[in-house]
Amino acid sequence: MRKGNSLAMYLINLSVGDLLYILTLPVWIIMALGYPVNDCLCSIIAVVMYNSFYVGSGFLCCISMDRYLAIAFPLHFDKVREVRTAAQVSAVVWLLEIVLHFSLRAYTGDIWYFCSHRICDARIPMSRKVGHEAIIRAVTGFLIPVLIMTFCFLEIIRALRKSTSTVVSERMKIWFLLLSLLFIYLVSFTPFQVVMFLRGLLEPDNCSAAKNMKDLYMVFVATTTINSVLDPIIYCLISESAKMEMRKLFSNCKKQISRMSMSIVKP
Repeated sequence: MRKGNSLAMYLINLSVGDLLYILTLPVWIIMALGYPVNDCLCSIIAVVMYNSFYVGSGFLCCISMDRYLAIAFPLHFDKVREVRTAAQVSAVVWLLEIVLHFSLRAYTGDIWYFCSHRICDARIPMSRKVGHEAIIRAVTGFLIPVLIMTFCFLEIIRALRKSTSTVVSERMKIWFLLLSLLFIYLVSFTPFQVVMFLRGLLEPDNCSAAKNMKDLYMVFVATTTINSVLDPIIYCLISESAKMEMRKLFSNCKKQISRMSMSIVKP
């Protein structure tokens, strides 16, 4: 980011979203083991987890747009791709997600009874308002980002095919990265979002539909962790600069361990 790389700003924010998601996992594990959890903590971890889903989608869109502008229009949009602009866009993404989330919670009534409602407990069957929330979330937080990312990736591939300056190895590397990102995102979130959309349509006031989809919902909530696991590998370990930084880190650690071992061995 200090080198003026706007992509780094989006990656940092994406990492923050993933870390927030990961921080909720110990509490979910405690509840899965049958231990009691405070009502307020229960609601907080649910809000943080579901927020991280959609914040991540927003920053994946930002990353896609950033790469699209850099490759398709390399001589234009310099100001749009500045770190300062990326910081402003990141702030807007967080603000929009928070406002949308609280608006939907206000619509369902959960925000007024935040602690007593225990948002982390899946209510079966859904109420009509919660069903509407699920449908809105699936469309705005998943379908629209997928369409944006797909458009950007297709345009990037088209621009690379026309480019004579990009060598074949670099072209293949970019294609592999883009396809990996889209594939991982779809595998991680499509099952969960499809189930949530169907629950929003079919489940309100319908106990049989709720029972049929309960197990699918629980399984596909768990599969969303795939995205947080693979994000660091795809975004960092494929990058040559990131590999260099990792080598430096391991080299420094090796030197420090060597010095410590020598000091211990000396009489």
